[in-house]
Amino acid sequence: MARGPIPPSPLPPRHGVDAQRFRMPQAGPWVSLRDHLVERLSPGLTPDEVDRMLRGGEFVDASGAPVPADAPFVPQSAVWAHRDLPDEVAHPETPVVLHHDDRIVVVDKPHDMATMPRGRHVVQSALARTRVLTGEERLTPAHRLDRPTAGVLMFTTEQRWRGAYQGVFADGLVHKEYLAVAPVRDDLDLPLVRRTHLVKEHGTHQAHEVGGAEPNAETLVELIDTVTRRGGSGESVGLYRLTPRTGRTHQLRCHLAGLGIPIADDPLYPVERDVPLDDFTAPLQLLAAVLAFDDPVDGTPRRFVTRRRLAAWPGTWPAHPGN
Repeated sequence: MARGPIPPSPLPPRHGVDAQRFRMPQAGPWVSLRDHLVERLSPGLTPDEVDRMLRGGEFVDASGAPVPADAPFVPQSAVWAHRDLPDEVAHPETPVVLHHDDRIVVVDKPHDMATMPRGRHVVQSALARTRVLTGEERLTPAHRLDRPTAGVLMFTTEQRWRGAYQGVFADGLVHKEYLAVAPVRDDLDLPLVRRTHLVKEHGTHQAHEVGGAEPNAETLVELIDTVTRRGGSGESVGLYRLTPRTGRTHQLRCHLAGLGIPIADDPLYPVERDVPLDDFTAPLQLLAAVLAFDDPVDGTPRRFVTRRRLAAWPGTWPAHPGN
C-alpha cells in the first residue's frame, strides 16, 4: 500500500535541526511503545535513557502531546523526539543571505559546510544555520552543494513549494555556472566540452570516468584569465568558468582532474588526502557562482550571483562573476 506524504513534525526544530520521526512497523512482538523504542534505539540509547525521555515527555505524538511512559505499541503509528546532538567543530563563517521571500531563501554557502545535517555536520550544516539565521523553521534545500564547495544555494520555505522548485533542478531547467582555480595547460585547447561517463560506486569517495562508455556527464570548460605566480617556479594558474549541462556527483572536480588540471586544494582529486575537520585554511577552490531559472510558480526570471571570491586566485576578480 502506498504511503501518503510524511506529516510535518509537531515539534519545532532545535538549533535548526528537525526532530526525528519514528514510525512503527506494521506488526511486531512488542506490547508497549517503550519495548519497541528500547530495541530500535539500541545501542545508541540505553533502556534507562529511553525511560528518562518517556518520563520527561520528550516523545510526542502527531498532535504534539507527550506520549505516556506506559503507552501501548500501535502498529504504523508515529512519534517524534529530538535526539542529542553530536559534538561539532564550529564553522568560522556564517551563510550570507542573498535573497529571501515567501517561497525561497538563497544563501552564499561557505566552503566546508554541509548542505544538510549528516554525520558529524548537523548544527553546523547550511540548512540548520540558515534556519536559525532567518527564523524560517521549515526550510528545505531545493538542491545540494558538496560540503567543500562554496556559493549559491537555494532553500524552499514551506513544503507546498518544495516540489515545484526541486522539480526545476530535477528536470535540468536551471542554468548553473561555477568558478574554479586550477593549473594551466598550454597544450589544452579551450574552451572545450568535456563529455564522459562518470560512475561513483557506493562506499567509495571518488567518482571515476569510464572509457568507452556512453557519456552521462557534460561540462563546458572556459579559461577566463591566467596569472603567473611570483617567485618559486613561476607557474601559471587559471581562473575557469565551468558550466555543467548535467549534474553527476563530483562532476566538475572529476572532469578537471581528468583534463590534467585538478582544482586547487581539492582533498579528493586526483589523490585523496585527509583534512582535519577543524582545518579551514585551504578550502577547495570551487565556487557555485550563478543560479538562474524561470520561477516555476509565477514564471519570473530568477538569477542569483555569489558575492564570494576564491582565496587562491592571485589575479583580478571579475567585476561580474556571472558574465
